[in-house]
Amino acid sequence: MSKRALGVSLVACALMSWAGCGGQSATSDSTRLTGAGSTFAYPLYSKWADAFGMVRPDVAIDYQSIGSGGGIGLVTDGRVDFGATDGPMTDQQIQTFLEQRGCAVLHLPMALGADVPSYNLPGVTTDLKFTPTALADIFLGKIKKWNDPALTAVNPDVPLPNAEIVVIHRADSSGTTYVWTDYLSKVSDEWHTKVGRGTSVTWPVGTEASGNQAVADLIASTPHSIGYVELTYAIRGKLTFGQVQNAAGRFVKAELWTVTAAAAEAATSMPDDFRVSITNAPGQNAYPVSSFTWMLVPTKMADKAKRQALVAFLTWGLTDGQTFVDGLSYSRLPEAVVKKAQAALSRVQS
Repeated sequence: MSKRALGVSLVACALMSWAGCGGQSATSDSTRLTGAGSTFAYPLYSKWADAFGMVRPDVAIDYQSIGSGGGIGLVTDGRVDFGATDGPMTDQQIQTFLEQRGCAVLHLPMALGADVPSYNLPGVTTDLKFTPTALADIFLGKIKKWNDPALTAVNPDVPLPNAEIVVIHRADSSGTTYVWTDYLSKVSDEWHTKVGRGTSVTWPVGTEASGNQAVADLIASTPHSIGYVELTYAIRGKLTFGQVQNAAGRFVKAELWTVTAAAAEAATSMPDDFRVSITNAPGQNAYPVSSFTWMLVPTKMADKAKRQALVAFLTWGLTDGQTFVDGLSYSRLPEAVVKKAQAALSRVQS
């Protein structure tokens, strides 16, 4: 499948057949599914689209990486068949979806990922350690220099420069931002009060860029900068990223097994709607800025061929598709979550 097919433009998405509840059927030689949303999960979903196309050449999947907020908006408006987000829809957004589409929306967890504090410090290649308070204060603009005592105290052997910190954050409505601000809201009362959590917030300080890739590129090109990106983008961009002190007091780096550890408790008590936060999770080895990433699926689809193709794709993603997860620096879903998600797919009807 071509990059053009995977990255169909928003204009093209809008011109495609309206999907789901009360939608119109598409006419083509193959069944075409359109999706949009999370940049956090884009490397995984684009790989899945390609791999599933080899299994089911009669199904074409177009996924646009526009940010979770955009995905929520497009699937609510009915302009795509499925959305993708790393921050669960709010109760109000779910109610709006019900009113506009005439059916419910499923939050199906598809994989686990992590936000990492990535930085560009010339001459420093060490994995820095960050306390929760230090991260919150950097993004609040209270810690202004790299050699601030809050940073040197936990990095005593690192020659941190007397340089201004350049904070970089997302400009678009983003699930990656939701995960980051959800974490900061849990560990900092000041952040919770002044800024809060959301896919889009009013940032106290910083330079902005749209999308994980753009943030990663800006960090790479900006000396003395720090920002947050999904783990895959940091690894792919060869960016340095730090360890974060977890709820157990240990400094932990984002790795497949530490992200899985963060989901361990949630896997045993996953709510029926799958909307759960695993930031600042308990556990000695839990990486504290971890999250599920969800696909947003209408429970009714008027087009039978699309419904069957989408259920087949999601079923494949929850099973065979999990074999692609590790290689892209995401973590596989716990088996208990997979079984619960498979059962939820039975709710998707014509």
